[in-house]
Amino acid sequence: MARLSVDIGGTFTDLVLDADTGRRTRKILTTVRAPEEAVLAGTRLLLAEAGLSFAGIDTFVHGTTLATNAIIERKGARTALIATDGFRDVIEIADEGRFDQYDVFIERPRPLVPRRLRFTVPERIDVEGRIRVALDEAALRAVAARLRAEKVEAVAVAFLHAYRNGAHERRAREILAEECPEIAVTLASEAAPEIREYERSSTAIANAYVQPLMAGYLGRLAEAFAREGSRAPIHLMTSGGSLASLETARRFPIRLVESGPAGGAILAAHVAAERGLDKVLSFDMGGTTAKICMIEHATPLTSRSFEVDRAARFLKGSGLPVRIPVIEMVEIGAGGGSLARLDALRRITVGPDSAGSEPGPACYGRGGTVPTVTDADLVLGRIDPDRFAGGSIPLSPAAASAAVEATIGGPLSLAPAVAAYGISEIVDENMANAARVHAVERGLVAADRVLVAFGGAAPLHAARLAEKLGIRRVVIPPDAGVGSAVGFLRAPAAYELVRSRYMRLDRFDLAEANALLAEMSREARALVASAAGGQTLAERRLCFMRYLGQGHEISITLPDRDLADHDPAELRARFEAEYDRQFERHIPGAALEVLSWAVRVGTADAAAARVPDVAPQAGPAPIGRRAVVLDDRATPVDVAVYARADFAPGGTVNGPALVVEQGTSTFVTAAFRVSLDGGGALVLERDEEGERA
Repeated sequence: MARLSVDIGGTFTDLVLDADTGRRTRKILTTVRAPEEAVLAGTRLLLAEAGLSFAGIDTFVHGTTLATNAIIERKGARTALIATDGFRDVIEIADEGRFDQYDVFIERPRPLVPRRLRFTVPERIDVEGRIRVALDEAALRAVAARLRAEKVEAVAVAFLHAYRNGAHERRAREILAEECPEIAVTLASEAAPEIREYERSSTAIANAYVQPLMAGYLGRLAEAFAREGSRAPIHLMTSGGSLASLETARRFPIRLVESGPAGGAILAAHVAAERGLDKVLSFDMGGTTAKICMIEHATPLTSRSFEVDRAARFLKGSGLPVRIPVIEMVEIGAGGGSLARLDALRRITVGPDSAGSEPGPACYGRGGTVPTVTDADLVLGRIDPDRFAGGSIPLSPAAASAAVEATIGGPLSLAPAVAAYGISEIVDENMANAARVHAVERGLVAADRVLVAFGGAAPLHAARLAEKLGIRRVVIPPDAGVGSAVGFLRAPAAYELVRSRYMRLDRFDLAEANALLAEMSREARALVASAAGGQTLAERRLCFMRYLGQGHEISITLPDRDLADHDPAELRARFEAEYDRQFERHIPGAALEVLSWAVRVGTADAAAARVPDVAPQAGPAPIGRRAVVLDDRATPVDVAVYARADFAPGGTVNGPALVVEQGTSTFVTAAFRVSLDGGGALVLERDEEGERA
């Protein structure tokens, strides 16, 4: 049995091959213009090491940030919107809110569809799904002619109340297929069949915007693997932490926007389950971004909405909303490739832009001149230039030092080591601030959590991040450098559908509710069947309820069967209990309403075996020593370097220290000691006396 997983990031493409002969990993630079080239090159290397061919791959799981990057960088298809007459500017009006009430120069994210490519046609369906005005097919054909003239590549169709009755949208797709078959069409009633016109339209537009790009890439990838002799189906990681088939991913690529980070959250949840950790903060730092996620009782916190391309890093409402199941996390431009500069006030700033893989950090020797976090870590002595990415990418300390000196050190009259320490502190504080904000938004405390760190850069910064957050324990799982790709192999195959259907609890229509849930169950099972193979499927049902007239809902679990006469009373009891948990009190006897329903069908999560306890023992002998800058005094200190592979379970050494492995390095500050637990994870624990803000 050979299982391959691949995670394409903005800087690196991470690969994991789990075979009968053991696990092999590889990090190679992402080939931006044709991402499948890096996937193929890395797969060939891993298969050669394992003595296998492409035909020997049994499972292929893939995640990528290509859809997210296309939206952020505005490199998607030329996209148009067709809306109901009178609703041309729904994505401009949005929800009429301001994410910063007091900013007179507020800048909203630029819409994916400019106004000249937004069209309307006469039609109207009411909130009950009744047709009030028939679709004007002649007007739609005239719009199709405009689409051809404008060389549009993709179109989103978002009619009013189509979530209740999608007949007009489906007919529009038929007409567009006749008039301009080369244009990809997304229906809002399929991409996001929920209430709230702005969010539904935004989701459909985003799906249309990335569909040609993702369909082309996935098609090329499938063809390339087939040419190499692979017969394994390709499964895609979704933003919700589950696997979808290639066909589903082509149809709804918007569900892939956070696929890479979702794999990391799945890994962190598995690490938590193995060690019995109830409160975990997942920290994933790669080459381009850092992702932070809260894990409760070995389950990542989830949401039904997500914002892409936020204009303001920490402010809700400043991005483009998409309504998809997603693992809830905060993502900021703080990776190894994040660029460091001085702002107008001569302060060091880091990110959110990144050097990526082309040209990459200055130390890569590929043309980069602006210093990055990786350059700073190299100047500080935290990275061994001969062991970076398993030795596959040679680094130049001289080039890193020159870049730091030219951009930061020289203008501020600082030595390169002091300037590099400033870069490192700024990026660590950016990540700590993001973690604090994310925790506060959920009513949680970051300091009482265990930090699970993975990704190529996270183990280098985890100890200092933990110090800033007051966290006393850090876990670095095996193969942390390719953590998201490892997480892909633990994800279940699943698909979740959400549909809006208004219903008051005191006028509950059992027949309509059961018919809707049964229809959703059939559709979800059809969409997940390919990814699930022959595995047994389980079903989870939810509804989203609120007090009559409230603005937002809370989710309530439904029984996994047809609803019966006694269930409305049970739903009230469950709603009031959940309302008490979130808001401390409920309103007895107040009218309740259901707005939306959800059905999730998928394979069961694999049970995690508990990691055995191990007795402490002396750690391994160091394999060398390095001069490392530990604080703002910038005086290098001779630090022991250990090979992770040399640690036996229970083996413990004190910081400061460096622990090196193929995909990353772990920097242990003086405040921590590090040991290897029974599951092969490095565990950093803070000494009581080792306190530093």
